[in-house]
Order: sequence, then structure tokens, then C-alpha cells
Amino acid sequence: MSEHIEIGGVTLHLAQPDVSQSPWIGQNEVLKQVLACWLVIDEQDLPLAPRLIGVPGIGKTTLALAAARQRQQSAYIYQCTADTRPEDLLVTPVLGEKGTIQYHASALVTAMIKGGVCVLDEGNRMNEKSWASLAPLLDHRRYVESIVAGITIQASDDFRCAVTMNDDESTFEIPDYILSRLQPTLMLTYPSREDEMAILKYHLPFANADLLNLTVEFLQQAHGLKLDFSTRDGLNVLRYALKRIAQDPEHPLSQDKAWAESLATCLGEDAVDLEEMAKKRGQALGGNMLPMGLGDFFFSPQDPLHPDFNPEQDDDFDDDDLDQEDDDI
Repeated sequence: MSEHIEIGGVTLHLAQPDVSQSPWIGQNEVLKQVLACWLVIDEQDLPLAPRLIGVPGIGKTTLALAAARQRQQSAYIYQCTADTRPEDLLVTPVLGEKGTIQYHASALVTAMIKGGVCVLDEGNRMNEKSWASLAPLLDHRRYVESIVAGITIQASDDFRCAVTMNDDESTFEIPDYILSRLQPTLMLTYPSREDEMAILKYHLPFANADLLNLTVEFLQQAHGLKLDFSTRDGLNVLRYALKRIAQDPEHPLSQDKAWAESLATCLGEDAVDLEEMAKKRGQALGGNMLPMGLGDFFFSPQDPLHPDFNPEQDDDFDDDDLDQEDDDI
């Protein structure tokens, strides 16, 4: 039976906290930064609601959950989507027994009431109307108003919040008045080779060393080429390869063949040749062409008056050419 509480004469049924146990491995500095955001250092101080930004699968949600556990607080996750409505985000009416209306508090509101941590996951997928309902929560007022239930809900002093956002095109642009409340912005980078190996070993301790090394080498090469393959992608490739090997014990696939098949199946045929993939993407973005400056509009690159002109690279150039240019001016 779900826990419930009464606020303003309305009974709210509370959500359940997240109970997953994935630890945060490596990159201790960014974990310290999240914890610093949630500190309160004076009676007049307030906690901050940071934005955690990075590519999909890099561990933004895991980071926030790990910070909540370090503070020994219950953690709640609200998955934001393009069609999230304010009532979804706060309090949702549900038809109960005998035609009665029951009011269910979202993960966010439950965290507010219980003094827990709420992670608003994929926050840049949510529309402005829903964000507007959170404006008073994210500043000094620290409350929300449920129009559906007709009540105002005050956040516990222990309530903390973080918002994760993918570093890509968002469905909706978050308005500035909300962004000013979601500070600071903490950027997550790809893990080091050692950290990435530790993450894979933690989640797949039954994987052998050869397959682990293949996966880490692939991920590190992808990171170096600025390709957006994440540790989560590596876990999926490795997990599927292990399943393919185990599928037929009498005639198992070779490790290399199973891993290559898994790579192409999970991430696409282009992922087999990362350098070629990076080259194609570079061409799609304009290749190695540099942006034009003002000098490009008035002078050719070989002109001595061009800002980037290098006389040492021009075999036909001598000092008399420059003197002639001065005479012409």
C-alpha cells in the first residue's frame, strides 16, 4: 500500500523512491561539485539546482543518484518528455474505487514532501508551460501550486534537485527565466581509460579480459575522434557479444566475431571503422574548411595584406612586393 499524506485537506498518495545501486566511478571532482551545489552554509542560504550536461549515456543520472546516496537521502527520478503537463509534473488525479478521485504526487512532489533528492531527467525535453509551474520551486519561494488539487505544497528544507540535459538538440528551448534558476552548469566529460574499464567491470564482472579490452579500446578511440559513443553503448555491445557467445555452447562464436557482430548490430555498420566514420561526419559538417574572416572578403590568402599571409610559405614573395603595395596605397 502506498504512503499518503494530507495537505490542505487533500490526501496525496506518494511515489516510491529509486532503489538502484549503481555507484559513481571516477571523476570525483564533478561529484564534489554536485555536493557543493546542495550545501547550505548559512540560515539565509539556499541550495542550488545544477544542470548536469553531457552526451547520452555518460552517467548524468547516475552522478545525481550517487550524490543523493552520499548525503544519505532518498532519491526520486522524474522522466521529462515533450508532452509532460504541469499536472503530470506535480499532482495527477486518478479515478479510484467507487468513482472517487485520488490524487497522486509525482516523484518531484514526493521528494519535496519527504525531504529527498529529485532528478529531473532529460529536462531539455520538457515544454515551457511545465517549466513555468516549477518557477517558484526553483527560487527562494520553494513551493509549487497544484491547480488540479487546489493546494500549495511547500518543499522541505532538506529537498534538493538536479536537472540532467543531453548535449544535443532539444525538443524545446528552455526559457531564460528558468535557466537562470538552474545554476551552475556542470559538464560531464568522457571517463579515462582506467575509469571506463572499472565501470565495465562493475556492471559486467563475468566478462573476460579480452572482450573488456576490445570494448575499452573502441570507446577510447571514439572519444578521441569526438564521436558520441558512450560507456552505455560499450556496455550494450559487450553484453550482446557475451550473449551471442553463450547462446550455443556446443558451437560458440569466436570472441572477435561475436564482438564485431555485436558492434555492428548495436551501433551500426559505420562504427566498425571509426576513423572513416569521423571523416564522413567531418565532411558533413564542412570538412576542414575554416570560417572566413574580414580579410578573406578583401584580399586573397596570397595577398601580402591578408591577415594570415605568411611570406615564408610564398616562394614568389619578396620585400619589393610589399614596398610596391605601400607605394600603391
